[in-house]
Amino acid sequence: MESAAEYTQRLVKSGARAHKSLGQVFLMSDEVIERIVSASTLKPDVPLVEIGPGLGVLTRVLASRVQKMWAVELDKHKIGILNKEIRGYPLEIVNQDALKLNLKELWGDQKGYLIGNLPYYITSPLIMHFLEQGAQLSGMTIMVQKEVADRIAAPPGSRTYGILSIAVQISAQVTEVMDVLPSAFWPSPKVTSAVIRLDLRPYPAFSVDKKDFFRVVKAAFSQRRKTLGNSLAGGLGLKKEEVIEHMQGTGISDGRRAESLSIEEFQVLTKAFKS
Repeated sequence: MESAAEYTQRLVKSGARAHKSLGQVFLMSDEVIERIVSASTLKPDVPLVEIGPGLGVLTRVLASRVQKMWAVELDKHKIGILNKEIRGYPLEIVNQDALKLNLKELWGDQKGYLIGNLPYYITSPLIMHFLEQGAQLSGMTIMVQKEVADRIAAPPGSRTYGILSIAVQISAQVTEVMDVLPSAFWPSPKVTSAVIRLDLRPYPAFSVDKKDFFRVVKAAFSQRRKTLGNSLAGGLGLKKEEVIEHMQGTGISDGRRAESLSIEEFQVLTKAFKS
């Protein structure tokens, strides 16, 4: 099998192009491909979907290890390349916007696995779209912008901890796999990327309604530089005195800031403000 660089360079020389409007860059590193594969739960009988296969440099490796695989690609020109290059494998190409992909329509009530180099401009919506389909997924190995990976994995108290961190962490265990330098791609992006693994699971002892929970979380982060007393008042449409009254007995000071609160503490606040 050609190396990732040889494969990509051959296709580029024959006319393949990266479309900036779709956020396309082509992976050229065998090391990164191996790390993605080794970090993922790939079993022959577990259905697999790849988001954004591009030229198929990763697809050809994945398709050789599973019994059934789907590749979701919006660019019809890349689909032509995939049909030509990835032959003889149990691969079905889906020409669709990944934000509209319904996993249950692909493999029914089974739990499959997702791998993808997610376009930077729709990374967060894509992650949330698939986390919402957790009944059909056991996990994901995804490549995202390093900045986004840091936000996803951030613990309470860190500068990058926020709504995205909480939204992902209540649905999945996050593992940082590796950073990926711009030189691993063609054309080279201007930012460093990162591979992360998300193992989907119910958050331990999560005991509040998620809609109520995120109403409080979003209010708390609505004015990130302000204290909880002020940000919750503004975000929930209450007077600060009312916020302080609700927070009495929670053990959480209204003088703290949102980024210092754990998911457990946000659940406590959710119960306090439920009324």
